Amino acid sequence: MKEILMNTETILNNLKIKSLNPMQLATQDAIIENKEIVLLSNTGTGKTLAFLIPLIHSLDLNNLNQTQALILVPSRELALQIESVLKQIQPGCKISCCYGGHKREIEENNLIQAPTIVIATAGRMADHLRRGNIKTTQISFLVLDEFDKILELGFQEEMEYILSQLPSVKHKILTSATHAVEIPAFVKMNAVHTLNFLTDENIDAIKLSIKRLHSPENDKIDTLFILICSLKDTSTIVFCNHRDAVERTHNLLLEKGILNVFYHGGMEQQDRETALCKFRNKTSNVLITTDLASRGLDIENVRSVVHYHLPLTEDAFTHRNGRTARMDATGSVFVIFGPEEEMPDYIAGSSVVMALPTQYELPEKPKWSTLFIAAGKKDKINKIDIVGFLMQKGNLKKDEIGLIDVKDFSAFVAVRKSKIGQVIESVKDEKIKNKKVKIAIAR
Repeated sequence: MKEILMNTETILNNLKIKSLNPMQLATQDAIIENKEIVLLSNTGTGKTLAFLIPLIHSLDLNNLNQTQALILVPSRELALQIESVLKQIQPGCKISCCYGGHKREIEENNLIQAPTIVIATAGRMADHLRRGNIKTTQISFLVLDEFDKILELGFQEEMEYILSQLPSVKHKILTSATHAVEIPAFVKMNAVHTLNFLTDENIDAIKLSIKRLHSPENDKIDTLFILICSLKDTSTIVFCNHRDAVERTHNLLLEKGILNVFYHGGMEQQDRETALCKFRNKTSNVLITTDLASRGLDIENVRSVVHYHLPLTEDAFTHRNGRTARMDATGSVFVIFGPEEEMPDYIAGSSVVMALPTQYELPEKPKWSTLFIAAGKKDKINKIDIVGFLMQKGNLKKDEIGLIDVKDFSAFVAVRKSKIGQVIESVKDEKIKNKKVKIAIAR
């Protein structure tokens, strides 16, 4: 029997998960008998872990200094999400995450010593291959995560080039939350075994309620405002169809007293990271975004999804809704439509009409603020260092420190809003791990 890097029980223990779900178990069984798998399962069902376990089990212990596995993804957010899961698993091998939006030179330095596992967006991976930064002769395990989205984004040429550079692939896993996509011939799936865990209805009505609201005006901002007030301080994602609409909606809600953050593909990477961190750590309970956030983001306890603009396709509707009611949680979806809009059949048939309340009040302001620290993993700073620093130098108690997110060169920390001014003043002349770094309220 092949010696494996780590067993499934250890992986689950490191992730603090008790057991695999039926889809994940079926994937583990299928990979034993099949070299090519298409895994279809709804968003939020745990597809990442389903392919990571067999990937880790496939690694050659005597060859960990060579790149053996490649995971291709459609977005940097999904790449970072998978990297985060792998780091929680702690497989004991080098992992590199490659994506656009930050300096290629940083990745090139990291690739000098070959990583065992590479997670990459198509464009950045193709760039590294053309520059000779990644050796592919030992890559035997290939994952195309959300392959339908990769193709939708127009990366066919890059994908065809990348796959042509992989001479030794033995296992392929393609994942998707939709079955409406044809696999291109260049992927060379010759003996496909399909695992279809998509439910007949994309939405489990027990877990997820869908309600539609009529806006009397073409401009729906007042309807959105009243809806958010009625949702109180629950975690809510609001979807718009265009970047300019995201920023306009963000500003109009701010003017009405609704604290919110926004997120779209036209933002600088650090601004995107800041927005997501503030939403995750409850500094803001409302995120205004485009369909960029409909995939690849695993944010816990999102209770509501609002379609401020009607989705352009049924797939977009499904993926937006997948941000809530994930795994065993419940959630609510709200669709706002104006007087000149026609409700698509796939929404009308699965939703009920909702009337807005006539009396409402502004939600409570969040109790957390976000602290920005201009140092991160590459500076050898971790969460334990930050907690110790804030308790000793910032005079905080443990329950006054919330979620901590450490990036490569920065970190974001949730701090009780009532203490944030005191902390900034207390640490302004202090060093963290003998290094003076910028510490400020995240903007």
